[in-house]
Amino acid sequence: MMLKNVKYLLLLLVPTLLYSCGGDDNIADVAIPTDTVPAPKVNMAYGLNLDSFIVKEGKIKKNQVISEILLLNHVPWPEIDHLSKKAKEVYSLRKLRSGKNYTVLCKNDSTEKAQYFIYEANAIDYVVFDLRDTMTVTIAQKEVTEKRREVAGVINSSLYQTLIDINCSAGLAMELSEIYAWSIDFYRIQKGDKFKVIFNEKWVEDTKVGVGEIECALFVHHSENFYAFPFEQNHVIDYFDENAKSLRKAFLKSPLKFGRISSSFTMRRYHPVQKRWKAHLGTDYAAPKGTPILAVGDGKVIEARYKKFNGNYVKIKHNGTYTTQYLHMSKFASGIRSGKYVRQGDVIGYVGSTGLATGPHVCFRFWKNGKQVNHRTQKLPSSLPVKKELMQDYQSVMDTLKMQLDGIPFSDGNEVEGQIS
Repeated sequence: MMLKNVKYLLLLLVPTLLYSCGGDDNIADVAIPTDTVPAPKVNMAYGLNLDSFIVKEGKIKKNQVISEILLLNHVPWPEIDHLSKKAKEVYSLRKLRSGKNYTVLCKNDSTEKAQYFIYEANAIDYVVFDLRDTMTVTIAQKEVTEKRREVAGVINSSLYQTLIDINCSAGLAMELSEIYAWSIDFYRIQKGDKFKVIFNEKWVEDTKVGVGEIECALFVHHSENFYAFPFEQNHVIDYFDENAKSLRKAFLKSPLKFGRISSSFTMRRYHPVQKRWKAHLGTDYAAPKGTPILAVGDGKVIEARYKKFNGNYVKIKHNGTYTTQYLHMSKFASGIRSGKYVRQGDVIGYVGSTGLATGPHVCFRFWKNGKQVNHRTQKLPSSLPVKKELMQDYQSVMDTLKMQLDGIPFSDGNEVEGQIS
């Protein structure tokens, strides 16, 4: 009875004592010490808690198949066969390539049986083979973040090497060649040409994985400025210059994305096979056998055949003025035949050395009004400029980007980086 009375008395006194210390404000000031323990960090990857498994990592060896890896991790043949059949619908096991990373997650017990097999198809995409009861196959992607970069460079040897020197990937050269394909002949880039680019760079964790959007660019080629600003009209994003003219021309500058000019258009050249001087009314682009050959403009294939000297060749009539021809192909692209309509940039064949040729190349010939001419000296027609009704919007976008570009100094290795959210 005495103990119950004491408890009752204390319950009555506690509120009185608290309020006598100064009211509610003082109650808030009373610090009650507690021991806060941080939550343990979970080791997550591929959407799975790796701490729950025995983790085994490796690279697929030459001629190695997934069955060899799974058998070593206690997955029996019948289950491997079942997985192979289910995977066909999503990602065939035959697509696995040597040199690619993989991870096996095994049961954290005495059996150590594999529960998941994860295959990294590239730096971004991976495939999760769930080996448990239902056996599922899922294609997923790692989280990609982007960093905005501003870079400038002066070319001393090649565009590729200059980009490497300022810590940019070769992918940026590909993107620039796409943007300027109609304006700049990348086979004629010379020492002293310069460029500035504002672009987004893709990252997965601490690894650079590619090039994102090119926000704007300036290429100074043969002392002439070539600005490029993206703008959307007719539901298509294209690049325009500071005067709102499209960088896209009626024809590409070259039928190959990359290679080298091995012989130019000339009225007098010593033929390496025939051993005599004669006119060479085309431009030879040397490249490895199998390199894709592109149609330089929209048009209709009027010839796709073999001739003794030309080898496998394709001839395209673009309109009443222009015709082009592509010689010495190793083979035609699928579906290329007389009467076929092709679009600019379509693959029409592959570099070879058929016909009268000493090595793999494409001899590119260009007719204007029925006469063979040097395409590299022609002033080619442009596509449509920015529409008048959109000019104010374009001017606003272009002015802002041009100011940023012009503010970047030309100096080797110059760059400013910023993270985009």
